[in-house]
Amino acid sequence: MSKKVIVFGNEKGGTGKSTLAMHLVVNLLNQGHKVGTIDVDAKQGTFSRYIENRTRTHDEGEKNILLPTHRPIFFSGNAEENKKNFSIAMDSLLGSDYIVVDTPGHDNDLSRFAHSFADILITPMNESFIDLDLLVRLRDSLNKSELKPSSYAEMVWEQKKNKAVRNRGSIDWIVLINRMSNIASKNRQELEKVLIALSKRIGFRFAKGFKERVIFRELFLSGLTLLDKNATGMQISLSHIAARHELADLIEALKITSDEKIVAA
Repeated sequence: MSKKVIVFGNEKGGTGKSTLAMHLVVNLLNQGHKVGTIDVDAKQGTFSRYIENRTRTHDEGEKNILLPTHRPIFFSGNAEENKKNFSIAMDSLLGSDYIVVDTPGHDNDLSRFAHSFADILITPMNESFIDLDLLVRLRDSLNKSELKPSSYAEMVWEQKKNKAVRNRGSIDWIVLINRMSNIASKNRQELEKVLIALSKRIGFRFAKGFKERVIFRELFLSGLTLLDKNATGMQISLSHIAARHELADLIEALKITSDEKIVAA
C-alpha cells in the first residue's frame, strides 16, 4: 500500500495528541494530499470533535479550509469486533495518501491493533520525568543500568513484530516533548538528554513539539489550526508566529513527506 499510516499514541492523556494530529492533517491537506482520519477513541472523541468543529466552520462560510475524510470508531468489549471495525475504516480510506489515527490515552486491544498498522508512530509526552515513566521505569534516578522498558514500550515492540509478520513492514517511532513551558528550564534540558540517550536503546527518534499556548485551546473551538490564517483572515500575534516556527521545525523533524514544509505560510 503506497499510503502512509501515521498513528498518535501513548497510554497517558493530556499530552496534546489531538492538537498535534490536527495540525499534521491540515499541513498534509495544504500540500495537496488526500487525507483520511480515524479516531480510535471516539467515546471521548477529542479528535472527532476537533474535526466536527472544523466541518461546522467550513459549512458556515469558511469554504477555503480543507477537510479530511473522517471515521470514528467506538470501542467494543469484543476484540474481534474491534479489529473488524478498524479494518472496515481502513478499507474505506484506501484512496487516501495518508491516514492519521488518534488513539486513547490508555491501553486496550483496539489501540494495540491500530498501533500495528503504523508506518509512523508519534508519542507525545509532557515536559516531566513523571511522563518518562511512559517509556521506562526509573528505579534509581537516571542510572541506565536500572532502566526497564515500560508496558507501553513493550507494547510498541510487540506491534512492531506483528506488523513485520503481517507485511514485513516497519514502524518509525518518534517520541516528542510537547506542551512545553515557555521558560527554558534545567528540568527540560535534563529530560532531553535522557530521551536522546534512550532513543537508541529503546528504538525511537526524539523531537520537540509545541509550547503550552492559549491559542491552541481557542483554535479547537472553531476546528482551526495555525495553518488556516490565509483561509480565514484571522489576526496573527507574535505567539502565533512563534508557534508556527515550532510547527515548521516539527514537520521537518518528522520527515513524513519528501517536501517537509509549512504550506500556508
